[in-house]
Amino acid sequence: MMSDALDSREFEERLQFEKLLADLSVQFINVPADQVDAEIEAAQRQICECLHMDVSALWQLPTDHPSTLLLTHIYSPPDFPPVPEAMDAEEHFPWSLEKILKHESVIWSRLLDAPADAMADLGTYQHFGLKSVLTLPLSVGGGPVFGALNFSATQKEREWPSELVNRLQLIAQVFANALARKRAEQTLRESEERLQRATDSSGVGLWDFEVESERVWASDRLREMFRFAPNAELTMETFLRRMHHDDRERVDAAMREAIAHGTRLEVEYRIELPGGETRWITARGRVPNNSPGKPKHLLGSSIDDTERKQLELEIRRSLEEVRQLRDQLQMENIQLRERIRRDDEHDAIVGESEPILQMLAKAKQVAPTDSTVLITGETGTGKELLAQAIHNMSLRRARPMVKVNCAALPASLIESELFGREKGAYTGAMTQQIGRFELADGSTIFLDEIGDLPLELQIKLLRVLEEGQYERLGSNRTRTADVRVIAATNRHMDALLRDGKFREDLYHRLYVFPIEVPPLRARVDDIPLLVWRFVQEFNKKMGKPIDSIPKRVMDQLKQYSWPGNIRELRNLIERAVIVSNSGRLNIEIPVGGTGQTSALLTLEEVERKHLIGVLQSVHWRIAGKQGAAEILGLRPTTLHSRMKKLGISRRKS
Repeated sequence: MMSDALDSREFEERLQFEKLLADLSVQFINVPADQVDAEIEAAQRQICECLHMDVSALWQLPTDHPSTLLLTHIYSPPDFPPVPEAMDAEEHFPWSLEKILKHESVIWSRLLDAPADAMADLGTYQHFGLKSVLTLPLSVGGGPVFGALNFSATQKEREWPSELVNRLQLIAQVFANALARKRAEQTLRESEERLQRATDSSGVGLWDFEVESERVWASDRLREMFRFAPNAELTMETFLRRMHHDDRERVDAAMREAIAHGTRLEVEYRIELPGGETRWITARGRVPNNSPGKPKHLLGSSIDDTERKQLELEIRRSLEEVRQLRDQLQMENIQLRERIRRDDEHDAIVGESEPILQMLAKAKQVAPTDSTVLITGETGTGKELLAQAIHNMSLRRARPMVKVNCAALPASLIESELFGREKGAYTGAMTQQIGRFELADGSTIFLDEIGDLPLELQIKLLRVLEEGQYERLGSNRTRTADVRVIAATNRHMDALLRDGKFREDLYHRLYVFPIEVPPLRARVDDIPLLVWRFVQEFNKKMGKPIDSIPKRVMDQLKQYSWPGNIRELRNLIERAVIVSNSGRLNIEIPVGGTGQTSALLTLEEVERKHLIGVLQSVHWRIAGKQGAAEILGLRPTTLHSRMKKLGISRRKS
């Protein structure tokens, strides 16, 4: 069955973080400027608790001292060393400062990842007891960097996968936009305060709308803002024509409302300047309090608020990106459930590479039929699992599949095993025995290692396939069996046919629907899924807490040629889980196994070499605890049979 990329706990944590990310993005859109700092520190705490991080610090670079880091926001554990409010970046973080100013992130999963020219930075991080560091630049719209957002781990090292870094970069962008908007709003308030104390203000355009004539007096700054000529006569219609056509009616209605009821005017709108440039304007005004009777004037001011609106639009774009990511995560959840459902159908088959998907597609095609299936593939590839999957998807799945290993039974007994025997059929036959075909009536029989079936039994098997009839050993009574046959072999059938060791008519009867199980070296992309599946299996069986595998180890596993295929991989992972005492999996890759050299050997040469290697490693002990048969996942009788077939003995090897 297909392995999951995430277990349920990791998946739930990921959903919680995506929800937190969406909530924070919405929350920061309209947060008042005087609450930005408190909200940032609260968000730092929530993120650290959600992602199990220890420290988050936000530093800002003042424009007049660009090499000084000012600590403005921090979340840290109670026992964390005191952090100075200001630090000389060129002294303590020269390497990191250079990266941050270039809009590059600093990502160290381990302090040993630090390059040789970052020793000053490394010393500072070690002073504060940090083990893993992620530092993200703060800027708005690709503009100059004005600070950095840091997340750190003090308890143990942690990885920073690219997906997590991308999410935290969105957080950094939300924080940067909020801080920039705070600065913009502070500037706006300061400008308004100066306007109240002065008759002229740079950056603010003043205007006086005469109600009866609808003429407008405008200050030089306002004329410059709207690109009006210094001496041009202005009317309300002149201003409306400059406005975006979608905003004109709304602005006109707001002004009429303020005049009619004496309410305060506050309206935002767009203007379209000559040349096609669009700017955002915020206008405020009201009727003078000392105007008796019908108002004659509406006085006010206008500012170019384009920068603030662009920041808001940037935040909305970030929010939309978060929403898309959340929707993508929900879709991944659906796909994950589909993969789990498909896993149930295919039992223990793990993989999503192209060769495996093609193999499963063929299995799904033939499963509903009663056609004979011949499964080929190297030893240890999982031929029996594929046979079980075909049976589970067939109309015969209500009854268990009957399995026979043709190589594990002596030639003298295999006939009675397959077709049964009567009491006294031969010396020692003290009881009647039901054969496997009789047992499999109405179900499926799986004939493993069909290439090892003796010639004298091949004709009887052919009769069962063609007529559904057979006789028990020692009986003349013909019996019938409704049995679906699935056969498997790791032998080269062409060679067996050429050497006269397998009947051609039986081969063609078995070869109705052939399916080849790909070797592990042909489906390298499935190795991580298989490894994690086996780790989870042995974690549960042995009570181990293994939850991480170094990338270096996984790369080595993908480079190894795996002559024993999945069986060898499973045994290797079992041994590794036994000897691993921490949360990391320690694996000793077999010596000389990297590369693809084994692919140049014949299948029998690969098998012989592998069997000899395992036998030598256990001093030729075949049965018993940690014997060669147990390591290889075979019965001792099966291993003896394979050794005899391949000419392996301690004396010869």
